[in-house]
Amino acid sequence: MKTIGLIGGMSWEATALYYQLLNHAVQQRLGGLHSAKIAMISLDFEEPAGLAREGRWDDLALLLSDAARKLERAGAGVLMIGANTAHRVADAVAAAVSIPLVHICDCTAEAVRAKGLTRVALLGTRYTMEEDFFKDRLVKCGVSVVIPGPEDRERIHRIILDELVLGRVEDPSRKVCLDIVGQLVGEGAEGVVLGCTELPLLLKPDDCPVPLFDTTQIHALSVVGRALV
Repeated sequence: MKTIGLIGGMSWEATALYYQLLNHAVQQRLGGLHSAKIAMISLDFEEPAGLAREGRWDDLALLLSDAARKLERAGAGVLMIGANTAHRVADAVAAAVSIPLVHICDCTAEAVRAKGLTRVALLGTRYTMEEDFFKDRLVKCGVSVVIPGPEDRERIHRIILDELVLGRVEDPSRKVCLDIVGQLVGEGAEGVVLGCTELPLLLKPDDCPVPLFDTTQIHALSVVGRALV
């Protein structure tokens, strides 16, 4: 079993989900008392969040690349970034180390393609919805992407950063997101990609009228698959 190098803390709520998912997946695969071998650097979320807010993506890439190199030196054999938005700089981080980085967007694109869907809605932070780093990976797999309108994008962004990353799961916010999902399904979305690692705290498969793609779970399972090869 390879040691999983996890760049976490973006947010720690999402990192806690990752820790549970990684260990559960290894135990399910290997049985007995097995659990995941994990080396983790948990960042102070204020720093990467501030860099993203200010559009300082090169500085974010340097911060995460430094964490990645430390994890490689700690013995990690496979690397993951525990956040969707931070994958905007994933290529730079991957280039900073010699171990493979498992890209959350590629894992998700494969999962969508496996379901045979051709059009999905993408929810996440404003950066994830508005920029191309996630959408392009889906489009390359033959999947078109629909995103909410500007006001709804801002509502989702605020729910993530003002509530979910702080561990607040509010029923009114769930209704807001489900109303937005309903609109996007009406526009032809055949599935919904939760392109933020905190959104699974708020939205569950039973809430949604179409398949829901939990990128946190998809990512964790894919990483475990690589770690156990």
